[in-house]
Amino acid sequence: MTRDISFDPMLTPKEMLNKGIFGGTYFAELINYQNYPKDWFKGLSKECYISDKYLAEMNYFKIKSGQTQKEWEEKGWIHEDDPRGWFEWYCKYFLGRRHQDDERQIKRWSAFCGPKGRWRNIIYSKIYNEGCGIKFSEKVSPRIQQSLLHWSYIVNNKDFENWKKTKKLD
Repeated sequence: MTRDISFDPMLTPKEMLNKGIFGGTYFAELINYQNYPKDWFKGLSKECYISDKYLAEMNYFKIKSGQTQKEWEEKGWIHEDDPRGWFEWYCKYFLGRRHQDDERQIKRWSAFCGPKGRWRNIIYSKIYNEGCGIKFSEKVSPRIQQSLLHWSYIVNNKDFENWKKTKKLD
């Protein structure tokens, strides 16, 4: 695995599920959620993870976010061992599996929400331009923030302050 990429997701898969991701549909089709630790689902309504219909209200930001399984497949983002994509890979990685696809998935995570990640930088730029600061940041681009949550990233003051330093702001 490449050593120069820092891989430091903020949340465990359980924490992500409890916050609300993928409109509750993530485990509905291709994955047997019973292969994962039962405590990940403890206290959650089944609508939070095996809904047949995408339910935006199940998401943390109460908004539809992300692409479809078909779109993931068309873009070549799917490895045959993880047919449900990055989150499936992350669940298995979190549980200790190491795999030939680790480097690619970690690079994807880094490009999305790592320190130089496109969407991490976009959201901090939007928050800065809104002038609301982190305290009221949940109102800024909830779709982007929901997508970041899908990648185990939450907007936070420490990263916002570091982002401002790299941009030489304030």
